[in-house]
This record gives sequence, structure tokens and C-alpha cells, in this order.
Amino acid sequence: MRAKQIIAAALLSLGCVAAHANEPDPLNSPLWDYMRQQFIGDAPFRFDPEVKVEVPTFAEDPTQVPITVDAQNLAGEIERIVVWADLNPIQHIFTYHPHPDVVPRVSLRIKVQQGTAVRAAVLTKSGVWHMGGSYLDAAGGGCTTPSTGAGNPYWESHLGEMKSRFFSRETGGRYKFKIIHPMDTGLVDAIPEFYIEQVVVRNAQGDDLARLKLSQPVSENPVITLDVRHPNQKHMIWLRDNGGNEFEQAL
Repeated sequence: MRAKQIIAAALLSLGCVAAHANEPDPLNSPLWDYMRQQFIGDAPFRFDPEVKVEVPTFAEDPTQVPITVDAQNLAGEIERIVVWADLNPIQHIFTYHPHPDVVPRVSLRIKVQQGTAVRAAVLTKSGVWHMGGSYLDAAGGGCTTPSTGAGNPYWESHLGEMKSRFFSRETGGRYKFKIIHPMDTGLVDAIPEFYIEQVVVRNAQGDDLARLKLSQPVSENPVITLDVRHPNQKHMIWLRDNGGNEFEQAL
């Protein structure tokens, strides 16, 4: 009898998730259903105000649009975070695997081709995706504009150079780092795609605290901000681009 009650409760719980998933897209994007299938398939999900995507009211420069994804109210339960822009020609922006010692909040700059919904899907240990998003109004053409590095030999001799700063916070600390890289999308004639694919922040013991898989829409010379819970530890950052170049530096 007890087993039947447990099974019934589980089925009821799944039913609630499915019912919530049938709610209309709050951002009213024409590609919502297609994008959902591409990134999370038929997995259960729900729109969740605890997943915040912060974007400017209007992005005047579509090649450098600041966004922040904040899922810290789900900390400790997160498997991964996937972020995309519905109407970009390359929709995926980044996938983030945060360690429990890292606050699940990340900021960077992206390219957008037009006004679009920007989504963050947070997979928790329960197997449910928690969806957040914002509409970004922007001038067009950010993904098909050549990087400044394409016409400047500076980046060739400084490729992968990093600068970082640390800021103390009540919840721990915040790293902000910049990497010299053209981040070419491959959508400009005669300029092949060339971008950073992986970013890993490690502690002194070599444990991965934050793993980011980046895609072409991340802006040229990426500026990334991550929060950590134990600021007194030493941290390293390791990068690899799609050309096989690897870079490592102490933060």
C-alpha cells in the first residue's frame, strides 16, 4: 500500500509539472517551441522567477551586449545552466556547470543579430528545467559584423592574454576577467569561425569550480564575471579555443 501511495504522489507531481509546462511563453517568441526542443527536448520544465536574466532596455551596440544570468536561489541543486538567444543565427551562447563553491551567477557580453528573447534554462537535480528569460531590444547585425581583430594584427601577438580583478563581497568574492580573442562567428565572408570554446576556473587543489562552454555569439575580447564563496583560496583559469590554443593563468 505504501509503495502505491509513493507512485501515485510521483505521478501527481509529474502531472503538475506538465500542466505548468503548457503555459504560454511569457516572452511570446515565435521560436519558443522549436528552441525548447533543441535545448531541453521533452524534459519537464517550468517558468521560474527564481531564474533571472538581466539585459539592457535597449542595446545600442549589438556586438557588445551585457547580460547577467542569476540562479543563486537554486544554488546547491543545479546540474547545469544553458543560455541561448531565440532569434540569433547561432542561438547557443553558453553552458555553465557551477560547483557548489561557486555562486550560480555569471555575467558576460554577447552579440545579437536582432531583437530577441534571451533564455536561461537551469537543470536541477530533480530532473526539472527551470526557465527564465528577458526580451532584448537591439539594433541589428551583431553576429555578422567583423571583429576589430580581423583587421588589426595586435590580437595575433596578444592572443589569450588575460587581465583579472577581484572584488570582495558579503557572499564571498567576485572575479572579473578579460581575455584577448577575436571570437569570430564564421558568419562574415572570408573570416572563419575562431572563438574560445571552454573556460574552466580551478581552485588550488585542481578542482573545477566553474566550467563554461562558450559559443560564437560571445563578444570579442570576452569579459566574464563569476562569484566564488571562498575568496581566500587561490584560483586558476584555463581556456581553450576551437583552434586548439590553450591558455592558463592565476586569477
